[in-house]
Amino acid sequence: MSTGFFYDERCFWHGSGNYAGLLPVGGLVQPSETAGLPESPETKRRLVNLLRVTGLAHDLAMQGAEVATRADLDRVHPAAYLDEFQRLSDDKGGELGRRTPFGPGGFEIAALSAGLSKAALASVLKGDHKNAYALARPPGHHCLPDYPNGFCLLNNIAIAIEAAKAAGLAQRFAVLDWDVHHGNGTEAIFYDRDDVLTVSIHQDRNYPMDTGAFADRGEGAGLGGNLNIPLPPGAGHKGYLEAMEKLALPEIRAFQPDVLIIACGFDAGANDPLGRMLATQETFAAMSDQVMALADEVCGGRLMMSHEGGYSENYVPFCGHAVLQRMSGSAIHVADPFDGVFELRQPDTAFDAYLTTVLDGYAAALESEDR
Repeated sequence: MSTGFFYDERCFWHGSGNYAGLLPVGGLVQPSETAGLPESPETKRRLVNLLRVTGLAHDLAMQGAEVATRADLDRVHPAAYLDEFQRLSDDKGGELGRRTPFGPGGFEIAALSAGLSKAALASVLKGDHKNAYALARPPGHHCLPDYPNGFCLLNNIAIAIEAAKAAGLAQRFAVLDWDVHHGNGTEAIFYDRDDVLTVSIHQDRNYPMDTGAFADRGEGAGLGGNLNIPLPPGAGHKGYLEAMEKLALPEIRAFQPDVLIIACGFDAGANDPLGRMLATQETFAAMSDQVMALADEVCGGRLMMSHEGGYSENYVPFCGHAVLQRMSGSAIHVADPFDGVFELRQPDTAFDAYLTTVLDGYAAALESEDR
């Protein structure tokens, strides 16, 4: 079976408002060239272009999807929020929550983004594809039920999960979020649930600064069903793979999900303007190998990835290409054009030892909790 790749040009037309970086334009803050947030269409559009230029697109089942229905959205987001979003979208656009501007028609574009994730997940659960990738835009993992933030207007993954449950396609879901920022929205939606495991590996106190603590383990029926792995800046390739092996993968293996979902952000990349984690194309390729092997082991290979952050127009496409090359098993490999540049950073033995101590501490706490 092939790898499904779900995307739609209309998602690239989502308007991110009149910002200069993360600041609203006004006063002494001048508009940037794009007059928008770092969440621009270029990182995604350039990924599609790279797939076509290298020929990897021919090894993927590239397709679109229907918009998520109002019934799909209602399972996650309250009617009052959706109604206000729709009202502003039908007018001139606006902004809800924090750093979530949109233009006219923004509601429909966000629903299309959620629809891509919904269709990608359903295609894997129905056996139409061996795995699938949704190039969702706007992203979703920061969006709470009634409060959008961090460029996210609807929670794409949560909408996809609830649609799959409603259709009887699966009952247990594991979400692994390796975006550089904490997946606070997805965590909040499933925090008291025992049917969805949420795991987030992120830069400690990057965004949001007040969420993502290791101690936040869920509540009620969901106690133990949430795992945050906050990493110090600079954790890099070694830190991510160690965090996966010691913490994320064992937690997912113990949960035994029906399907594994990845909130796939590329903003841990070494030159991303909104992260400081120094991950590389090789890091994302290796993590893809890890989750594919785990999916084969625990859930019949059922794996879906939904695109989240990543703000380097010149690096995100190469990281995404590496992930999709691994997912599809294609022979088309693209070398990392930044490989020599990123290798200029000298290894820091003291920092590596500190990082290992941090991760071992997390692992010991989980082991003590199990006892």
